[in-house]
Amino acid sequence: MAAAAEPGGAVTGRPWLVTGAAGILARDVLTCLGDEAVGLTRRDLNVCDAHAIREAVAALRPSVVVNCAAWTAVDDAETREAEALAVNATAVRSLAEACAAQGCRLLHVSTDYVFDGRASAPYAEDALPAPRTAYGRTKLAGERAVLELLPEDGYVIRTAWLYGAGGANFVRTMARLEAERPFVDVVADQRGQPTWSADVARLLVALGRADAPPGVYHATNAGDGTWHDLARETFHLLGADPDRVRPTTSEAFPRPAPRPAYSVLGHARWRQAGLPPLRDWREALRAALPALFTPAR
Repeated sequence: MAAAAEPGGAVTGRPWLVTGAAGILARDVLTCLGDEAVGLTRRDLNVCDAHAIREAVAALRPSVVVNCAAWTAVDDAETREAEALAVNATAVRSLAEACAAQGCRLLHVSTDYVFDGRASAPYAEDALPAPRTAYGRTKLAGERAVLELLPEDGYVIRTAWLYGAGGANFVRTMARLEAERPFVDVVADQRGQPTWSADVARLLVALGRADAPPGVYHATNAGDGTWHDLARETFHLLGADPDRVRPTTSEAFPRPAPRPAYSVLGHARWRQAGLPPLRDWREALRAALPALFTPAR
């Protein structure tokens, strides 16, 4: 096992631990860390088993834990909230307790869904959460467990509109539909920040290595746009006509869980950590294309 960086930059033999290792973001974190990290998938670690969590953290004695394990089926959570709570909150509390026992830092990945989506200016890190969905409620409960149990070593990192190379996502879907359909109808009344998982991964690793104050951080690419904007930009970068993407409303695609109309997050706290916030989403999307797919044109 290669040496891993302790919080503050010191180097020891303690590894990083990444949970939910099969997910898009976790894969990018593991790529950034190389042999400094141990990744555990759902098959490796049942996060709903508190004993298993304690045993894994005690055995590895990591310097930093990056928790990417989550129930992310937003619509299913509306009818299965207890199951979502077990993964997004109860398991997180168990992980925070295990980190406290071993003296390691916890970086916990959360979501814009903790807000109500009714704002008209970016949500600051200390904005009052008001989730409107079961998914948002369960993720907020997980956040509170981290901040309560790890006041000196707990970090909540909210991200949103994530896409990456490790799985299905909106950008890859748009690329597929561009090849299959003459026109695509995309929602134009939800505003947020398209965010490349590789950019978030690099920032998570930098945060884990920095002498940064604990608490809440927002990790989304800068700028903002609608899903319609993201689809048009994807078509443009593929060499396709962006006008083939037609605007529509959320009402045209009803879902069990309401989607936030406004999910733009503020990034002020990165200055306190001495780290730069992420680049503009259009620049990130352009850089991400080779990792996501090879354009046919």
